[in-house]
Amino acid sequence: MNDVIKINLEDYFQTGEGGTALTYNNKDGKSLAKLFMSSVAAETAIREFHVNQVVYESGLPTPKPIRLITDGTRFGAEYELISPKRSFTRIISQEPDQLVPLSERFAKLARQIHETPADTKRLPDMKELVRMWIGRLVNFPDDLKDRFLRFLDTVPSTPTCLHGDLHIGNIITDGKRDLWIDVGDFAYGAPEWDLSMMYYASHFLSASRADSIFHLDNDTLKAHWDAFAPVYYGTDSKEELEEKVQELRPFIAAKMLFVVSKLKGENRSFSEPLLQIFDKYIPK
Repeated sequence: MNDVIKINLEDYFQTGEGGTALTYNNKDGKSLAKLFMSSVAAETAIREFHVNQVVYESGLPTPKPIRLITDGTRFGAEYELISPKRSFTRIISQEPDQLVPLSERFAKLARQIHETPADTKRLPDMKELVRMWIGRLVNFPDDLKDRFLRFLDTVPSTPTCLHGDLHIGNIITDGKRDLWIDVGDFAYGAPEWDLSMMYYASHFLSASRADSIFHLDNDTLKAHWDAFAPVYYGTDSKEELEEKVQELRPFIAAKMLFVVSKLKGENRSFSEPLLQIFDKYIPK
């Protein structure tokens, strides 16, 4: 890891906190540092940085990646500082009347990603990433694991871009440009992988988690999905939209298992309520 540069945090000040990382602005006003929690492996930070390079080179709007960094304990990367900037979620929390217009705008931006051809030689297949992590699980029922893997066999490896962590907290604006952030899980595959993450973030988070990540309450997040879905899917039909949600259910379960496995490790034990969700959502 000779290309990882050690930084002095005295040259930075903290500006944000996410589920797995903290962000710091460089006092020179030119860059932003993202450092993962110490429990996150250096390889995760390195992979995210290289994927950021692919996304930036593809022409999709995202801050320019600059260099890999460490503070001696944590690993991450430094990026172009977008200033002034606000996330869509921050705007909504401060200006509730912006919920519907920003959710609709976000839907159009999401469709733009899903209509962009992916560089399949440099980006991973999301289906295979999920398969890898599920296959590693130790404390997980074999019959349920087999059902997950059989479901994955039915999912197409669509050669279009996926954000990988698609939710409204991962887009910022400087008033002129809308830019995607946290693109470390960028991949290619069926759009349902992204949409399942959107639905999960809008409907399954605890109140405290919703507040810490999005600065929004659960009702607002659900209202965000309700404004997003008709624009993304191109229909106002409640029946058709409900059918789309039903189609997402196995993807929601697989993505939940993927995220939990990646963050908590292959030896993670699963609660009975979570196993019941998996059993309900994954085809028998």
